[in-house]
Amino acid sequence: MFDFERLTIDDVSRFYGRRRALSHVSLSLEQGELVGLLGPNGAGKSTLLGVLATLVSPSAGTVHYGDRTGVDGGLELRSQIGLLSHELQLYGELTARENLEFFAGLFDLSDPAARASEALERAGLTARGDDVVLGFSRGMRQRLALERALLHHPRLVLLDEPFTGLDEQSTQTLSDRLRALRDDRRIVLIATHDHDVVDGLVDRAVLIDNGRLLSLDGSDGTLRERYRSAVGSRR
Repeated sequence: MFDFERLTIDDVSRFYGRRRALSHVSLSLEQGELVGLLGPNGAGKSTLLGVLATLVSPSAGTVHYGDRTGVDGGLELRSQIGLLSHELQLYGELTARENLEFFAGLFDLSDPAARASEALERAGLTARGDDVVLGFSRGMRQRLALERALLHHPRLVLLDEPFTGLDEQSTQTLSDRLRALRDDRRIVLIATHDHDVVDGLVDRAVLIDNGRLLSLDGSDGTLRERYRSAVGSRR
Protein backbone atom coordinates (compact mmCIF):
# COMPACT_ATOMS: atom_id res chain seq x y z
CA MET A 1 0.00 0.00 0.00
CA PHE A 2 1.20 3.50 -0.83
CA ASP A 3 2.52 5.33 2.23
CA PHE A 4 4.51 8.49 2.88
CA GLU A 5 6.45 10.14 5.69
CA ARG A 6 6.36 13.76 4.52
CA LEU A 7 3.84 16.15 3.02
CA THR A 8 5.30 19.00 0.97
CA ILE A 9 3.26 21.99 -0.23
CA ASP A 10 5.23 23.75 -2.95
CA ASP A 11 4.14 27.27 -4.00
CA VAL A 12 0.43 26.43 -4.07
CA SER A 13 -2.15 29.03 -5.11
CA ARG A 14 -5.89 28.72 -5.52
CA PHE A 15 -8.12 31.28 -7.23
CA TYR A 16 -11.88 31.43 -7.59
CA GLY A 17 -12.31 33.85 -10.45
CA ARG A 18 -10.63 37.02 -9.22
CA ARG A 19 -10.73 35.99 -5.57
CA ARG A 20 -7.46 34.72 -4.15
CA ALA A 21 -8.08 31.95 -1.62
CA LEU A 22 -4.44 30.78 -1.41
CA SER A 23 -1.35 32.62 -2.61
CA HIS A 24 2.08 30.94 -3.01
CA VAL A 25 1.73 28.67 0.02
CA SER A 26 4.74 26.49 0.86
CA LEU A 27 4.96 24.20 3.89
CA SER A 28 6.41 20.83 4.89
CA LEU A 29 4.84 18.50 7.43
CA GLU A 30 6.53 15.41 8.86
CA GLN A 31 5.17 12.19 10.29
CA GLY A 32 4.82 12.32 14.05
CA GLU A 33 4.08 16.03 13.94
CA LEU A 34 1.02 17.90 15.19
CA VAL A 35 0.68 21.31 13.52
CA GLY A 36 -1.84 24.06 14.20
CA LEU A 37 -3.22 26.12 11.31
CA LEU A 38 -4.43 29.48 12.58
CA GLY A 39 -6.05 32.42 10.86
CA PRO A 40 -9.10 34.69 10.71
CA ASN A 41 -12.37 33.60 9.13
CA GLY A 42 -12.02 33.54 5.36
CA ALA A 43 -8.22 33.46 5.51
CA GLY A 44 -7.92 30.25 3.48
CA LYS A 45 -7.67 27.53 6.14
CA SER A 46 -10.52 25.37 4.82
CA THR A 47 -9.36 25.83 1.23
CA LEU A 48 -5.89 24.60 2.15
CA LEU A 49 -7.33 21.55 3.90
CA GLY A 50 -9.44 20.87 0.81
CA VAL A 51 -6.35 21.02 -1.40
CA LEU A 52 -4.43 18.64 0.88
CA ALA A 53 -7.40 16.26 0.95
CA THR A 54 -7.35 16.26 -2.91
CA LEU A 55 -10.91 17.67 -2.94
CA VAL A 56 -9.75 21.02 -4.37
CA SER A 57 -7.25 21.29 -7.22
CA PRO A 58 -4.59 23.98 -6.86
CA SER A 59 -4.60 26.68 -9.53
CA ALA A 60 -0.80 26.65 -9.40
CA GLY A 61 1.89 24.78 -7.50
CA THR A 62 2.11 21.17 -6.35
CA VAL A 63 1.46 19.07 -3.27
CA HIS A 64 3.71 16.04 -2.80
CA TYR A 65 2.80 13.12 -0.55
CA GLY A 66 6.19 11.55 -0.20
CA ASP A 67 7.46 11.44 -3.79
CA ARG A 68 4.04 11.40 -5.45
CA THR A 69 1.55 14.12 -6.26
CA GLY A 70 -2.16 14.04 -5.55
CA VAL A 71 -2.87 13.17 -9.18
CA ASP A 72 -0.29 10.37 -9.14
CA GLY A 73 -1.53 8.95 -5.85
CA GLY A 74 -5.18 8.51 -6.88
CA LEU A 75 -7.29 6.16 -4.78
CA GLU A 76 -4.26 4.76 -2.97
CA LEU A 77 -3.47 8.22 -1.68
CA ARG A 78 -7.05 8.98 -0.66
CA SER A 79 -7.07 5.81 1.43
CA GLN A 80 -4.31 7.42 3.50
CA ILE A 81 -6.18 10.68 4.19
CA GLY A 82 -8.66 11.31 6.99
CA LEU A 83 -10.66 14.55 6.87
CA LEU A 84 -12.94 16.13 9.44
CA SER A 85 -14.56 19.17 7.83
CA HIS A 86 -17.28 21.62 8.90
CA GLU A 87 -19.72 19.29 7.14
CA LEU A 88 -19.49 16.25 9.41
CA GLN A 89 -20.51 13.78 6.68
CA LEU A 90 -22.88 11.82 8.87
CA TYR A 91 -26.32 10.48 7.96
CA GLY A 92 -28.78 11.79 10.53
CA GLU A 93 -31.41 9.12 9.85
CA LEU A 94 -28.93 6.30 10.57
CA THR A 95 -27.68 5.23 13.98
CA ALA A 96 -24.13 5.99 15.06
CA ARG A 97 -23.22 2.33 14.56
CA GLU A 98 -24.80 2.21 11.09
CA ASN A 99 -22.89 5.33 10.08
CA LEU A 100 -19.58 3.82 11.12
CA GLU A 101 -20.28 0.45 9.53
CA PHE A 102 -21.28 2.18 6.28
CA PHE A 103 -18.04 4.16 6.10
CA ALA A 104 -15.99 1.12 7.09
CA GLY A 105 -17.54 -0.61 4.10
CA LEU A 106 -16.62 2.30 1.82
CA PHE A 107 -13.01 1.95 2.94
CA ASP A 108 -13.25 -1.81 2.33
CA LEU A 109 -12.17 -2.53 5.91
CA SER A 110 -12.37 -6.01 7.35
CA ASP A 111 -15.05 -6.70 9.97
CA PRO A 112 -16.94 -3.36 9.81
CA ALA A 113 -19.02 -4.28 12.88
CA ALA A 114 -15.92 -4.67 15.06
CA ARG A 115 -14.42 -1.47 13.67
CA ALA A 116 -17.62 0.39 14.47
CA SER A 117 -17.73 -0.92 18.04
CA GLU A 118 -14.12 0.13 18.62
CA ALA A 119 -14.80 3.59 17.21
CA LEU A 120 -17.90 4.03 19.38
CA GLU A 121 -15.86 3.16 22.45
CA ARG A 122 -13.13 5.67 21.54
CA ALA A 123 -15.81 8.33 21.00
CA GLY A 124 -17.44 7.54 24.34
CA LEU A 125 -20.69 6.71 22.54
CA THR A 126 -21.10 2.98 23.12
CA ALA A 127 -24.32 3.51 25.09
CA ARG A 128 -25.74 5.61 22.24
CA GLY A 129 -24.49 3.45 19.40
CA ASP A 130 -27.96 2.34 18.31
CA ASP A 131 -29.56 5.79 18.51
CA VAL A 132 -30.11 7.83 15.36
CA VAL A 133 -27.58 10.62 14.88
CA LEU A 134 -30.32 13.20 14.29
CA GLY A 135 -30.91 13.27 18.04
CA PHE A 136 -27.26 13.82 18.96
CA SER A 137 -25.84 17.07 20.29
CA ARG A 138 -23.25 18.91 18.22
CA GLY A 139 -20.50 17.65 20.50
CA MET A 140 -21.61 14.04 20.14
CA ARG A 141 -21.78 14.36 16.36
CA GLN A 142 -18.33 15.95 16.39
CA ARG A 143 -16.84 13.02 18.34
CA LEU A 144 -18.55 10.51 16.06
CA ALA A 145 -17.40 12.29 12.91
CA LEU A 146 -13.81 12.32 14.15
CA GLU A 147 -13.80 8.56 14.64
CA ARG A 148 -15.44 8.19 11.22
CA ALA A 149 -12.48 10.10 9.75
CA LEU A 150 -9.98 7.84 11.57
CA LEU A 151 -11.60 4.45 10.88
CA HIS A 152 -9.04 3.50 8.22
CA HIS A 153 -5.98 4.63 10.23
CA PRO A 154 -4.90 7.33 7.75
CA ARG A 155 -1.35 8.63 7.50
CA LEU A 156 -2.54 12.23 6.99
CA VAL A 157 -5.19 13.60 9.37
CA LEU A 158 -6.80 16.94 8.46
CA LEU A 159 -9.10 18.49 11.05
CA ASP A 160 -11.18 21.64 10.55
CA GLU A 161 -12.25 23.09 13.92
CA PRO A 162 -12.34 19.71 15.71
CA PHE A 163 -13.04 21.23 19.15
CA THR A 164 -16.32 22.87 18.09
CA GLY A 165 -19.17 21.99 20.45
CA LEU A 166 -17.05 19.93 22.85
CA ASP A 167 -17.30 20.30 26.62
CA GLU A 168 -14.21 20.31 28.84
CA GLN A 169 -14.09 16.54 29.29
CA SER A 170 -14.56 15.86 25.56
CA THR A 171 -11.90 18.47 24.76
CA GLN A 172 -9.43 16.65 26.99
CA THR A 173 -10.35 13.31 25.42
CA LEU A 174 -9.79 14.72 21.93
CA SER A 175 -6.46 16.23 22.97
CA ASP A 176 -5.34 12.83 24.25
CA ARG A 177 -6.52 11.25 20.98
CA LEU A 178 -4.46 13.72 18.96
CA ARG A 179 -1.37 13.03 21.06
CA ALA A 180 -1.86 9.31 20.41
CA LEU A 181 -2.01 9.98 16.66
CA ARG A 182 1.25 11.89 16.88
CA ASP A 183 2.84 9.06 18.86
CA ASP A 184 1.63 6.70 16.14
CA ARG A 185 3.65 8.75 13.62
CA ARG A 186 0.67 10.29 11.83
CA ILE A 187 0.82 13.69 10.16
CA VAL A 188 -1.82 15.87 11.81
CA LEU A 189 -2.88 19.36 10.71
CA ILE A 190 -5.52 21.18 12.77
CA ALA A 191 -7.28 24.34 11.58
CA THR A 192 -8.61 25.99 14.70
CA HIS A 193 -9.66 29.17 16.46
CA ASP A 194 -9.27 27.49 19.86
CA HIS A 195 -5.82 28.93 20.56
CA ASP A 196 -5.93 28.31 24.30
CA VAL A 197 -6.84 24.65 23.78
CA VAL A 198 -4.07 23.85 21.29
CA ASP A 199 -1.41 25.93 23.06
CA GLY A 200 0.98 23.30 24.39
CA LEU A 201 -0.71 20.57 22.33
CA VAL A 202 0.65 21.36 18.87
CA ASP A 203 4.35 21.04 18.07
CA ARG A 204 4.22 24.26 16.07
CA ALA A 205 1.69 26.61 14.58
CA VAL A 206 1.51 28.54 11.32
CA LEU A 207 -0.67 31.47 10.42
CA ILE A 208 -2.62 31.93 7.21
CA ASP A 209 -3.93 35.40 6.47
CA ASN A 210 -5.41 36.62 3.20
CA GLY A 211 -4.33 33.37 1.56
CA ARG A 212 -0.67 33.69 2.55
CA LEU A 213 1.05 31.35 4.99
CA LEU A 214 3.23 32.90 7.69
CA SER A 215 5.26 31.63 10.62
CA LEU A 216 4.43 32.66 14.16
CA ASP A 217 7.80 34.05 15.21
CA GLY A 218 9.20 33.81 18.69
CA SER A 219 8.26 31.73 21.71
CA ASP A 220 7.42 34.50 24.19
CA GLY A 221 3.82 34.76 25.32
CA THR A 222 0.88 32.46 24.79
CA LEU A 223 -0.16 31.22 21.37
CA ARG A 224 -3.14 33.58 21.47
CA GLU A 225 -0.88 36.54 22.23
CA ARG A 226 1.53 35.63 19.44
CA TYR A 227 -1.38 35.20 17.03
CA ARG A 228 -2.88 38.57 17.92
CA SER A 229 0.50 40.23 17.54
CA ALA A 230 1.10 38.68 14.12
CA VAL A 231 -2.38 39.46 12.79
CA GLY A 232 -2.35 42.94 14.27
CA SER A 233 0.99 43.78 12.66
CA ARG A 234 -0.47 42.89 9.26
CA ARG A 235 -3.47 45.13 9.77
